[in-house]
Parts: sequence; C-alpha cells; structure tokens
Amino acid sequence: MWLHGDEPTAKDVLVQHMETHPGQALFIESAERNVRLNGGWLNPNRMFSRVGAEKNLRKLNPSWGRKQLEVALDHLDQERDTLFRVLLPPAGGLLVALHNNWEDFNVHSEIPLSNRVALSDPDHPRDFYICTNSSDFAQLSCSPYNVVLQEGNSLVDDGSLSPLAGRRNMRYVNIEAKLGAFDKQKAMLGWLEKALP
Repeated sequence: MWLHGDEPTAKDVLVQHMETHPGQALFIESAERNVRLNGGWLNPNRMFSRVGAEKNLRKLNPSWGRKQLEVALDHLDQERDTLFRVLLPPAGGLLVALHNNWEDFNVHSEIPLSNRVALSDPDHPRDFYICTNSSDFAQLSCSPYNVVLQEGNSLVDDGSLSPLAGRRNMRYVNIEAKLGAFDKQKAMLGWLEKALP
C-alpha cells in the first residue's frame, strides 16, 4: 500500500500506520493549504495533469498573464514524471490518499462525478472513500462508511489523483474525513486495509 497525505491529521494517521505496516508514504507539509509556485499559489491536489493545474492556477492567481501561466505549467510538466515515479505504486498496487476536508466538501459534492454511490453513513457526509476500481468499490460499499466509485477515463480532469488513476487504470482510494477527525480517519484506513488485498 502506498500512502499520500496533505493535512496535519492525515500526517498523524500516516506516521502511526507506517510504524507498523509495509509500504511507502509521502506527506506534503506546508503551513498553508496551497503551496507557492513561481510567485503564485497552487493547490497540491490539483497538479496531476496540465489541464487540471491550469484551471487551478487560473483560479488562485487571477492576475497572472498568459506567459506567467505557461512558465508555471511547463515547470509542472517537467517535474510531473519524476513525481509519478516516486508517488505511483507498481502495477496492481494500491495508492491510498488521506485528506481532511472543510465544511463545503462532502460525499454529495462527489456524487455527480461518480459512477456508483453507497451511502452507508448518510449522517456523516464528510467522511467517505473515493475509489477508482469497481472491485474495490464492492468491498468498500460493505463498510460502515460512505463510498463513491469514480472509474474510467471519463472523469472531469480537475488535476486530482482520481482522474489520473482512471486514465491509468490504477487502483486508488482517497479517504476523506472531517478536519480533526483523527479516530475516524484511522478507523477508515484500518477497515480499508482489512477489506482490500
């Protein structure tokens, strides 16, 4: 299992998990939600494609001109393959991302983008799995947590890992939990680990 996380609670879960389990973990550590890039800002969860990165850079840096935007996008393009070699699991492996979310993001935000949905815990819409493999979805839909399937390459490319995984036919699960919900995120990771080979 390969893990990726980007928020303080996720880091705590990652550290504890990696002390007792095999695999590789990558953690993005920053005092800001977004990271600096060429004098502007970038959401690190929206840089996994040129199309998605461009949308994100335009949104976060509305004063940028075309040249500044192109320089930043070219830089990301040059570094992306190196990042993928470090981040992406070997063929057949499972990439797991841990994210903490804010009030305006929940499972209902993902339903229009999803192929299938299982709302096992509708009272906690901010705690859910996003997966890209139908077999993984079948297993996770038996869990006590909400789960959506985003399979195939027809997903809207927002630069996040889900569309990338779909394009590459890669097994990917994102564990979303309310910011500060350390125990919930840890339980969700534990359930995933038992359910998915």
